[in-house]
Amino acid sequence: AERHGYIKGVIKDIIHDPGRGAPLAKVVFRDPYKYKLRTENFIACEGMYTGQFIYAGRKANLQIGNILPVGSMPEGTVVCSLEEKTGDRGRLAKCSGNYATVISHNPETNRTRVKLPSGTKKVIPSNNRAIVGIVAGGGRIDKPMLKAGRAYHKYKAKRNCWP
Repeated sequence: AERHGYIKGVIKDIIHDPGRGAPLAKVVFRDPYKYKLRTENFIACEGMYTGQFIYAGRKANLQIGNILPVGSMPEGTVVCSLEEKTGDRGRLAKCSGNYATVISHNPETNRTRVKLPSGTKKVIPSNNRAIVGIVAGGGRIDKPMLKAGRAYHKYKAKRNCWP
């Protein structure tokens, strides 16, 4: 359904995920093949709200929160949760406040140049999907932690990487 048209989902909830700076959005889609509902967890972009309709697919509109292939976006579009290889469900620009920018398209080789949060430019296939907008929860690193105990509790939720 997403490969040619689009599919509509609704945001049911925006939740905190332990060990991650960005919130998650619980999106409920109707299954296109069976009579059932499918719940997906997306990284929430800034401006998402509960009850919002999310459209995923090639024919989806260019609005914040919608998921569409990079090739059908104009240059300069700010995206997040970008796929590195086609169909891997989003690998790049997923940290809170991060985003990637679509730079240019090459229609004959079906490839797109994107600028990643690190500043490197990467050439990826144009069928790779991405969410329009920047990841929510930005400005998290602006406030200093001030004491070791806060760093201890922050990294205790993640993995053994401190002290």
